[in-house]
Amino acid sequence: MKFGIIRERKNPPDGRVVLSPTACQKVLTTFPEAEIIVEPSPIRTFTDAEYVAAGIEVAPKMEDCDVLLGVKEVPIEHLIPDKKYFFFSHTIKKQPYNRSLLQAVLQKNIELYDHELITNSKGIRLVAFGRYAGIVGAYNGVRAYGLKHRLFELPKAETLADQQALIAELQKIELPNIKILLTGRGRVGNGAREMLDAMKLRRVNVGEYLEETFDEPVYCQIDASEYNKRKDGVRGNKADFFANPQDYRSDFFRFAKVTDFYIAGHFYGQGAPYLYTREDVKQPDFHISVVADISCDIDGPVATTIRPSTIEEPVYGYDPETESETDYSDMKAIAVMAVDNLPCELPRDASVGFAEAFQKHVIPAFFNGDKDGVLERARMTRNGQLTKHYAYLQDYVDGKE
Repeated sequence: MKFGIIRERKNPPDGRVVLSPTACQKVLTTFPEAEIIVEPSPIRTFTDAEYVAAGIEVAPKMEDCDVLLGVKEVPIEHLIPDKKYFFFSHTIKKQPYNRSLLQAVLQKNIELYDHELITNSKGIRLVAFGRYAGIVGAYNGVRAYGLKHRLFELPKAETLADQQALIAELQKIELPNIKILLTGRGRVGNGAREMLDAMKLRRVNVGEYLEETFDEPVYCQIDASEYNKRKDGVRGNKADFFANPQDYRSDFFRFAKVTDFYIAGHFYGQGAPYLYTREDVKQPDFHISVVADISCDIDGPVATTIRPSTIEEPVYGYDPETESETDYSDMKAIAVMAVDNLPCELPRDASVGFAEAFQKHVIPAFFNGDKDGVLERARMTRNGQLTKHYAYLQDYVDGKE
């Protein structure tokens, strides 16, 4: 089996990679029958020279490979027919902007595996960049807080080498006695928590957060069962919420009344109530002044996120009265950090973590007959057709949705 690590060609440039030089070495040591070729790239976070030094072939020979490994969508003109591809296709939710990509995949008889669909038998994702989105998102949020309130100026995350460099910068600053709310306990939320803990911030429980005042900055991490409640008044739980989101309404406003800085690291499911609406933000006791929306669902559950921001310009302002964008430094504005490709700012660390998971969970499936069904669950297309798991996309492919 010959694997090719393709050059990322989508703009803006993305330096991340599926397999680091070290991960490549582990694959070749564990599976002597495997071969790996790396396509030359001027933007990859690991240089061509680093792969060569690790004993990995670097050459423009992707046509010779069986399985091609990428991160972002491959531009249609660079898709090689009759190959197996791994990348984030951003088509499984019928995203209109990538319909032509999935059509081209089928036309070119490509066997497409989407990283987002690589799961275990219980549907838990096995490879993801979420932790690094949380790490960078929390850093960017603190940076936005400093800019909004003219307290300090942190360097951009993309200018720093790794997570430890981000932590070193955070440890230089002093936050006022603010309350920070973090939603989500998954990869994203826990990645963000790593950074708050690294700042030595005190973590408090829900009762303390809502009722008490402090002479130091504190944070509280909550999940869906704490910011939603059942409409019928019956006590709910997280499992029930995810199974029956339509039976719940938001209970977030009690947090919004006491929160200064909000980090959104939750997963938002179809049919779930919004955390807060544009009308909520207009209320005089809505207290949040800075939002770091790592989840970045546009015009969705975090009403102040009206567009994604960019690595170049990560912060914009939201005017509650006009419900429109404004200068974040305006006194009435809520500062919003909503970069939708946060792991790109920490490409080396993110690639190392992703590579370890991919090498552990995915590569073996090519040599053990896919005994755990990892490939079967992630395979979207085969023989020019959608596979049965993803047949729901046929109307999307046909242009009917």
